[in-house]
Amino acid sequence: MAWGSRARRAFLAGLIIALAAGPLPALADALDRALARGTLRIGVAEFTPWTMTDGNRLYGHEIDIGRRLAGDMGVEAEFKLIAFGEIIAALHAGEIDMIAAGLAITPERALEMAFTRPYFRSGVGLATNTAATAEIGSVEALNAPEIGVAYVEETLAAGFADVLFPEAELMSFDNAQEAEAAVIEGEAAVYLASLPEARFLALRNPDRVDLPVAEALVGSAAGFAVAHGEARLLNWLDAWIVARTEDRWLSSTYDFWFKSLDWEAARADGETTE
Repeated sequence: MAWGSRARRAFLAGLIIALAAGPLPALADALDRALARGTLRIGVAEFTPWTMTDGNRLYGHEIDIGRRLAGDMGVEAEFKLIAFGEIIAALHAGEIDMIAAGLAITPERALEMAFTRPYFRSGVGLATNTAATAEIGSVEALNAPEIGVAYVEETLAAGFADVLFPEAELMSFDNAQEAEAAVIEGEAAVYLASLPEARFLALRNPDRVDLPVAEALVGSAAGFAVAHGEARLLNWLDAWIVARTEDRWLSSTYDFWFKSLDWEAARADGETTE
């Protein structure tokens, strides 16, 4: 449809004004706000050994990660301990700048937030109550109505509970502490969780809990998460992961927290990883 002369003149006048005003300033994103504020707000959730509490103090793999992240950015780390089922909502509400909680990258979660490249790999594993499963000889035999399978809601393990154990009694918990206690006390026979968490539950309770399978039942890769549209922060985090992977800092930090209980001995001796 042809323009009338009046409409053409109005358009040209608006274009001239816009060009004279110069380019519009870019809106500040989470990276700019963190730099201006001097703090990077990091959402974490309590899972061993990702994030743990010692009184009012946080420690663990993600705490070391967050401190190094913030330090390399030139700001302070501000950790916010949030229930795992609420952490994505906190990101959407702008209460945190990013999530560092061993969050498995999935297509479903990618609809809700933007993921970095992986910074470590893990998977779903299981731990069992030794007494409750003494007569059971295979993982397949755990898929029975008399077997209680505990898991934490909204975790990757929760998404596979009814796939791996469709015949078992599925028992959902709000946090890892309650789910682990259910297995330790025999209320549940199985704890379906991340493989490192299942391993540590068995290591900490050798008389009551066993790790019947050493490998992950389902593999996964974990990434940091930011809100959609935070391109500068996402790019910086990706660059950080590449740099800290190449200088072996990420792998050595992972080994310290995930491959032994040396960190427990260090804390007992009054040492820290700071």
